[in-house]
Parts: sequence; C-alpha cells; structure tokens
Amino acid sequence: MENEFINIRVAIDFDGTIVEHAYPDIGEEKLFAFETLREMQKKGFRLILWTYRTGKELEEALEFCRQRGVEFYAVNKSYPEEVFDESVSRKIDADLFIDDKNIGGFPGWSKIWQMLNTGMVEDQKMAEKKFAGANISLIQGLRKLFKRKNHEE
Repeated sequence: MENEFINIRVAIDFDGTIVEHAYPDIGEEKLFAFETLREMQKKGFRLILWTYRTGKELEEALEFCRQRGVEFYAVNKSYPEEVFDESVSRKIDADLFIDDKNIGGFPGWSKIWQMLNTGMVEDQKMAEKKFAGANISLIQGLRKLFKRKNHEE
C-alpha cells in the first residue's frame, strides 16, 4: 500500500549509511540503499538527509541521490521551510534515525527494510524480540511509530 506512512519522518545519514565512507568524495553505494529508500518514498515516508556535508560536497551528494531516484523531503532540517537561527535547536525532529554511528553500528539496508516491514505487521513485542540486539535507535523509532499508528486507527 502506497502512502501508508506519510507522516513518518526518517533522518538518514549519507556517508557510511547510503554510501561507503570516502568523504569528501562519494563512496560506493551501500547494498540495497537506493532500492530501500525508493520503496520507503513510495510508502509515504518523509526522508530527511541528515549529513555533515555542506556546500559543494552536499550538492554532489544530493545530485548523486537524485540520479538514483531519491529526492529528500528536507536536507539537514526538520522540514523544508525551517530556517536555522540560534533560537532553534539543530537537532532534527524525526521519528527514526538511520546512521552508521548508532549504537550497534549500521545493520545494513536489507535488515532495515525487514525491521520496517516486519514491525508494521507484527505487534511491538514480537518485533522487539525478533530484532533483539539490533540498532537501539531503530527500535525506539519503531516503538514511537507503533504508538502513532495505533492512535490513528
């Protein structure tokens, strides 16, 4: 079903997550990265690029993603219209964070896809048991997602 998760915001790192580390260059694509991101977009997830890159390096990363069919809802912002100033936190307001720096490291895009899809169908405790020891940020995000999804039904 398309657009079933239209309000779920996912902040995604670039270097080490979408591509291998090669900063300031662009590394090789991570296996299944763009297939997963395109499917997430089809399902209605709002993808936020959350990266250390700025300027020319950021523009190169965005073009790299565009050429592979991925456009981001926002870049280094919680929403497209956000303007940074000292009164606004730099922390991204997202439901899930996908980053190679998470506790437990980067589980890989096929595992992320399984976690997202299994977690949407099974109840919360079954998903947590199945993925025990997996990335803590993703588990916390799934908990938040289940709560939101249950309140909407």
